[in-house]
Amino acid sequence: MILQSIVSVVALSVTLLQGSMNAAMPDKNIEGTLFLVNRTHMISENYIPEVRKTDVYGMSQSMRNDAATALEEMFTAAKADGVGLSTVSGYRSYAKQGTIYSRKVKTNGQETADMLSAVPGASEHQLGMAMDVSQRTSSRLNGNFAKTKAGQWVAANAYRFGFIVRYQEGKEAITGYAYEPWHIRYVGREFAKEVFDSGEPLDTYVSAHRLDTYQYLLQITNEVYP
Repeated sequence: MILQSIVSVVALSVTLLQGSMNAAMPDKNIEGTLFLVNRTHMISENYIPEVRKTDVYGMSQSMRNDAATALEEMFTAAKADGVGLSTVSGYRSYAKQGTIYSRKVKTNGQETADMLSAVPGASEHQLGMAMDVSQRTSSRLNGNFAKTKAGQWVAANAYRFGFIVRYQEGKEAITGYAYEPWHIRYVGREFAKEVFDSGEPLDTYVSAHRLDTYQYLLQITNEVYP
């Protein structure tokens, strides 16, 4: 009976999701906003997104257009609230990430480097949807950013513009990385609000999202094949 249900789910999934898999499983759509990237879900070294330079203060400013537009809106809102933000590092190619990772290993050793930097192919920066930000007066990236007015504003408001603080404090065992209050990831306003409200990292949110989809398919299957 269980096997029959599984087979039915697979069969119905193909029927229901043909041509619309990206809508049903947005974490699998690399051109969407919820695509999951970590050491288990990696990006091909051949993937190069279309990016543009953001019109904000800072350096290394390139992002995908939808993320760049959202970042510009976020910086404008922060300025209106008396908060000065700066970009530090946006899009990185597969090769660039490899250079950064190798340098971290050489400087800090393998174990520490793995907590501080992604191997090439496992970095959200390659998607063009991640940005490292800092307060306008400093380009340093460290945990102290969370204590600054700028860091606190980002933590409380980034979701309003479609961004999440990707590597949260206390969630290192799930994300695989040390706390990075400066690293924000664009997932779109709808998803960002849900992730923010959940208090969970994107990895956990995506798993729950998949489970909801599978349960929906199973429900439909039981209705079609009672």
